Amino acid sequence: MIGKIVRLLTCLAVPAGLALAGQAVAQTSQPGTLRGLDLPGLATEKSAQQSAPAGPVFRTKHVTAELLSEHVTLRPGTTAWVALVFEIVPNWHTYWRNAGDSGEATRIDWELPPGYSAGDIVWPPPERLPVGPLLNYGYSGEAIHLVPISVPEDARPGEDVTLTANASWLVCEEVCIPEEGVLKIGLPVAAGPPVAGFRAGPIFAKARAALPKPSPWTAKYRFNGNGFRLDVAAAGLKREVIEDAWFYPYGHGVVKYAAPQKLTVTDRALTLETQRGKAAKPITGVGGLLVLKERLGDGRIATQAFRLTAAEAAPVFSIGFWEAVVLALLGGLILNLMPCVLPVLAVKALSFARHAAEGRGMARHGAAYTVGVLASFAVVGAVLLAVRSAGEAAGWGFQLQEPVFVLLMAYLMVLIGLNFAGLFEIGGRFAGIGGALAGRSGLSGSFFTGVLAVIVATPCTAPFMGAAVGFALGQTAAVAMAVMLALGLGLALPFLLLSMAPRLLRLIPKPGPWMVRFKQFLAFPMFATAAWLVWVLSLQAGDAAVLGALAGAVLLAFAAWLWQASAGASGRWRLTGLSAAAIAVIVAFAMVRYADSGASGTANAGPEAGATATTTTGEGIVWQPFSEARLAALRAEGRPVFINFTAAWCITCIANEQVVLRLESVRKAVDSARMAMLKGDWTRRDPVITAHLAAFGRSGVPLYVIYPPEGSPKKPMVLPQILTEGGTVAAIRSMAAETRRAERPRD
Repeated sequence: MIGKIVRLLTCLAVPAGLALAGQAVAQTSQPGTLRGLDLPGLATEKSAQQSAPAGPVFRTKHVTAELLSEHVTLRPGTTAWVALVFEIVPNWHTYWRNAGDSGEATRIDWELPPGYSAGDIVWPPPERLPVGPLLNYGYSGEAIHLVPISVPEDARPGEDVTLTANASWLVCEEVCIPEEGVLKIGLPVAAGPPVAGFRAGPIFAKARAALPKPSPWTAKYRFNGNGFRLDVAAAGLKREVIEDAWFYPYGHGVVKYAAPQKLTVTDRALTLETQRGKAAKPITGVGGLLVLKERLGDGRIATQAFRLTAAEAAPVFSIGFWEAVVLALLGGLILNLMPCVLPVLAVKALSFARHAAEGRGMARHGAAYTVGVLASFAVVGAVLLAVRSAGEAAGWGFQLQEPVFVLLMAYLMVLIGLNFAGLFEIGGRFAGIGGALAGRSGLSGSFFTGVLAVIVATPCTAPFMGAAVGFALGQTAAVAMAVMLALGLGLALPFLLLSMAPRLLRLIPKPGPWMVRFKQFLAFPMFATAAWLVWVLSLQAGDAAVLGALAGAVLLAFAAWLWQASAGASGRWRLTGLSAAAIAVIVAFAMVRYADSGASGTANAGPEAGATATTTTGEGIVWQPFSEARLAALRAEGRPVFINFTAAWCITCIANEQVVLRLESVRKAVDSARMAMLKGDWTRRDPVITAHLAAFGRSGVPLYVIYPPEGSPKKPMVLPQILTEGGTVAAIRSMAAETRRAERPRD
């Protein structure tokens, strides 16, 4: 046991010591070299190496190095390829261009005839080499380092050319030994096509097959506190077949090498999240290799490496835990004023008026309502976290992206409206909408009223909510749930305080006939909500789903009438009426299949299907569909870009578009700034838009962002969730100067 501890300490100490020594040498000689190190026990071996005659093969105790040419001749004006091939003894390894926590990359200093030049090493993908708590990147067994050699046009056929490689490398097991050697190879110049080497052909073919390929996908990175995130727009990958994914950065200190890299795969993107390294923020992007291991159908593992350079993603507007809790509480309070929730609150006020008149315990009803709200927010938060942990993209209002849920919500609004209108009653007394839904009165009614308040609140986003929920979904389950419950407490707080303050109840009118009329009046907002939900359904699932929804609503109304009409009947007439009502309900819910099938048909079209389509707000602004490529192209043209992330089911979004974005003053400001207007439609699930929302610390819509032209030092500007005319115009005008600056170089 003690021996193992000693070996581990040696393993950790020697690479670290060599790395520190290498840094010290770098201050007086070339960066990264280990030459000149005076390490005990190495002088004899180095002397023996230096006395060996130069040739194409160089051997040490740990590495056999060979300089190999792909062809046996050189042709003027072409690029020849050579390889420094390492055969490494078992349990030892050399290093990649970024060695990781410790180690040193292989170097080659060339001595070539005049006119010849050598390119950089083309590095094969490395493997991960754990050393105690550290992680290195390198090679074991074999390493093939390809290098291009440029042959000048004036190279004379018939002459012999000697290529000399002064190679140095670090080879490690439990200890690390710097080695170096001189390798030479002579090749004749010939006028004809280069002649392939018989032995070299398979080696070069093997090396090229393993080389990283250019990434077919765009990538973005961002640092978030101590975290690093890489987003790769890799469409079509399947999480279940990916055995492993790892990002190897070229730059040292970009990531913490030994930290796990958490993989998330959606239908449009691959994301790796890990801990940030100690290096400063890159200026021009993060380059590296993305190495994927995929399980094939026959059980084999295929490895593919991709070279990519990730641009910096939009900055994350991060907040702390207590800030998120306060913002959630304020957002929940303001949510009470949103049009989604007002009808439910009005009915709850009626319920409070009845309870107060009857002298029943108001505090208990307020507490039951609060528990219903908090329980519902806990369920929403748990589902969101479960969806995220499964690798799917989801945010606030995610359930409204499902056509089946939208249809069921429309049915619910129809039934509530019919109940308010007096077509049917459930239970002996009216005790709030929740009580009607549950078929009970009393505290259960207050509880389910809280549940319904949360259900109907999801189409709305209040100020402060977006940042709070966006923060929550990026944290641990405990932190996320605390923020979600704070949001629920904010929603429930007005009625909770009202129930605990009897003096405030005097402000509510005494019960009377007005309550019946007001209750009947509230049926119409419910019917209007149902109509709006059917419109949302039409955008998600098409005309067949709308026909099914309308037919289902008629059947539900018929079932409700039969229920009420049968209440006073007896015998077989009552049984017949209730049976017919049950059949009508069953047929109504069978209509759900139209929403489900319609959604699958339209979902395949995706946002790209309408890439050439435009929409208008009022008679002014022309919107283009959002895409990452379109955003980049417009900014490259020197134009600022306004992005409106919205959804048909988002009432806040619709209100902003109708009240502010359609104004003539806004249109004129847009035209003056030569601003492009993009609309990101989140009505249906779209992981690309979800990722963009997350980049700004948001989990739902609306989100309004103004990007400056490409090359501008100005950061993207996020507008408030509730737009005003003055604030929107001022934000647009602030980008006009950036537009003019971007245009000047074009003149």
